[in-house]
Amino acid sequence: MRIAWVTDSTAYIEDLSACKGKDLYVVPMIILFGDKEFKDGIDLTPQQLFDKLKEEKVEVKTSQPSIGTFKELYEELAESYDHIFSVHVSSHFSGTLSSAHQAAELLKEKVPSITCIDSKTLTYPLTELIEYGQSLQKEGKSIKEITGALEDKIRTREVFVMVGSLEQLHKSGRMNGLSFFLGSMLNIKPILSIADGKLEVKDKVRSINKGLSKMSQVLRDASQTKNIKKVSILHGLNHDEAEEWMGQLKADYPDMEFGAYPLGTVIDVHAGANTIGISWSEELEG
Repeated sequence: MRIAWVTDSTAYIEDLSACKGKDLYVVPMIILFGDKEFKDGIDLTPQQLFDKLKEEKVEVKTSQPSIGTFKELYEELAESYDHIFSVHVSSHFSGTLSSAHQAAELLKEKVPSITCIDSKTLTYPLTELIEYGQSLQKEGKSIKEITGALEDKIRTREVFVMVGSLEQLHKSGRMNGLSFFLGSMLNIKPILSIADGKLEVKDKVRSINKGLSKMSQVLRDASQTKNIKKVSILHGLNHDEAEEWMGQLKADYPDMEFGAYPLGTVIDVHAGANTIGISWSEELEG
């Protein structure tokens, strides 16, 4: 079977030009910068975003792709593929999955072979999920087997993020005014976890070093009981800080594979340029 993989631009894609050769299609999220509209990953990069934020004091928001965008893409792909997997950012963060579902529902008579999946995560962990699905496809697994394996993988995913900017989180509507005021006054940095696709406050710290130490401890605790082979460091524009932390973790866990990956423009809009986090999933047997 020929399978197309569709995702959104919250996924980490290093080379968009190579996507079609991998049967991967990326639908861009929308960034609303004042009265101007940009397509994520096409019209605006994270660096350009924060340069503009410094120059122009305007409200910045993000928006999901339209139902029509997905419908048009699905119709086009149906001419060349036997099945479409549409895997997207957590439905608790964005209405993107809802747009994908509605488009698939509109086409169920014409294009019945569409599977929409809530990754319950974001950025590189979302990319990793798609890569896992593609590896199962190469092994000759059926659509049902791939779907079940992806759902199992989703359940084992853990993500922890130390928010870089309370101001940005507040401006984007993800934090109320009182929480922002108190957090700013006390210089608090929240560490958030993603549990079942939802953001939860895991801890609160008052320095970056303490935050990194807390997240390192979470990995240490998880590694005692779970089979973890690959760990991802997620970062905003603070690449050097992420690389330094990753180097320390590599020394502590020489048998694990590590990589550092940008969070991307849409996530940076909400969390800020200095956000840093860590993610892994448990390797399942069979």
